[in-house]
Amino acid sequence: MRIIKVVPYQDEWINKFQEEALKIKEIFGDQLLEIHHIGSTSVPGLKAKPIIDIIPVVKNIDEIDLFNEEMEAFGYEVRGELGIPGRRYFPKGGENRSHHVHVFQIGDENIKRHLAFRDYLIAYPGVAKEYADLKEILASKFENHPESYWEGKENFIKETEMKALNFYSKN
Repeated sequence: MRIIKVVPYQDEWINKFQEEALKIKEIFGDQLLEIHHIGSTSVPGLKAKPIIDIIPVVKNIDEIDLFNEEMEAFGYEVRGELGIPGRRYFPKGGENRSHHVHVFQIGDENIKRHLAFRDYLIAYPGVAKEYADLKEILASKFENHPESYWEGKENFIKETEMKALNFYSKN
């Protein structure tokens, strides 16, 4: 069973992203156009679940299925779209997740949505603190119930995402 635990920001998260990005570049080769660190671990000072979220941006999402065995060799599970059309999702670490890789094709709106949310939290530390506080409360309340934890964050994320997309389009 997965346990939800929010911890203080750790500088090592940047290094963990960079290490994993090198592996992903090696696997996807010429298909890879960009790679981004997203999620709470990408926001300096933000408390987070210690799971590194990564978005590789690729030329052709359908070609990514050809790399499933190589991703498995690096410890990733192959989960396909998992409810988000046009995505390929690869978690790593089983019940003690360490990484989530969300692969999208260039131009997919989900890329902008994730980058906007990250950049907005970086630009507005007060909003980032509100988010951290909410996550801590939810994690203590729903430590053994990941679905309830996610549901508790949903409204905050949606509202902040709208503001973030507006902010992102102006910058």
